[in-house]
Amino acid sequence: MKKFTKTEKSWALYDWGSSAYSIIITTAVFPLYYKAAATDAGVSLSDSTAYLGYTIAIFTFILAMIGPILGTIADYEGMKKKFFTAFFLLGTFSTAMLAFVPSDNWLLMLVCYIFAALGATGSNLFYDAFIVDVATEKRMNRVSSFGYGLGYIGSTIPFIISIAIILLAQNGVMPLSVTNASRVAFLITAIWWVCFSIPMFKNVHQRYFIKREPNPVGQSFKRLGKTLKEIRQYRAIVLFLVAYFFYIDGVGTIIAMSTAYGTDLGLTSTSLLIVLFATQVVAAPFALLYGRLADRFTGKKMLYVGICVYIVVCIYAMFMETIGDFWVLAMLVASSQGGIQALSRSYFGKLVPKENSNEFFGFYNVFGKFAAIMGPILVAVTAQLTGDSRFGVFSLVILFIIGLIVLSRVPEPEPHDSVDEVALDS
Repeated sequence: MKKFTKTEKSWALYDWGSSAYSIIITTAVFPLYYKAAATDAGVSLSDSTAYLGYTIAIFTFILAMIGPILGTIADYEGMKKKFFTAFFLLGTFSTAMLAFVPSDNWLLMLVCYIFAALGATGSNLFYDAFIVDVATEKRMNRVSSFGYGLGYIGSTIPFIISIAIILLAQNGVMPLSVTNASRVAFLITAIWWVCFSIPMFKNVHQRYFIKREPNPVGQSFKRLGKTLKEIRQYRAIVLFLVAYFFYIDGVGTIIAMSTAYGTDLGLTSTSLLIVLFATQVVAAPFALLYGRLADRFTGKKMLYVGICVYIVVCIYAMFMETIGDFWVLAMLVASSQGGIQALSRSYFGKLVPKENSNEFFGFYNVFGKFAAIMGPILVAVTAQLTGDSRFGVFSLVILFIIGLIVLSRVPEPEPHDSVDEVALDS
């Protein structure tokens, strides 16, 4: 922690808080809670997995549509923090509201989940764009990886508390039903997220911006149109976004649907929760390691490593049958999950013009979110057609291979900073 400035630490602590949403709502407790509710309502395992996939596709499509224009407007002075705050409030409020949805209404659960996910992913769009205001280009790999590392470490605490409450309720030690124990986990997530976001609001500010103009919305559309017309000037950015589109599709799909996939294979909720906890613990040091190695071997080479690991994951998933197999798969994912996301963020941050960082991170969001539509739908449709979700996971291999090929054509980013050795702490 001493190696990072106050601003960098405040920025990274948001990952510490918001990552509780990623593990408890996106990956662990909510999917199991929803799957149980859908099963009790008579929905088949393959159909409930498919409905979850369609839900993920819906909210990602919405954010992909509005991301670039909101990002362009956010480039104006003082607007980045306002948009970040609006999505943050939507996400935390909707996450808390999940605790009050009737346990027999699986459809309303999915509707509430859409709003929670919109808030979480929307706030992350602007959070990611803040990296240019927080760190110099030479520090971006390490700072971005530090954020992901803190996220994995910090999310384990509310995750442990939530698992403990659920397991104690299952065994009759606590006077709670498993349903109410899961609801408590949703409230814990929202509270944790809010508390550790406070340093971000206090200490992180927009350093690079465009001065306000009359009719900012109209001017933002014009700037967005100009960027699209002059897209040839940004060849490196375009190539990276295409590569990112493909490989992050597979990463996001595996993260979002891992517990549903494990449930379909017959793994118990308890086993899944324990494996997911271990994944968080292992992922933290690996995320930091990726940042260190990126400074030595370049971020691009470490992205190659991460993509190759995920190709192995997809192939191995075809043969997964036991809890031991699931453990091996989870540890492989843990070794690269944080690193590939952290280095994608920092690599892109080095490519984009800083004053227009929100606009370009809006495109980054579009490519990431549209990819997140394709992956879950691919898995969902394949699961319904074959009755076996393993074929859907295996089909993601092609996405990683395409991403790897396109990434190899992306040139290394040229430095924009003149004083790159000095950490920003203003």
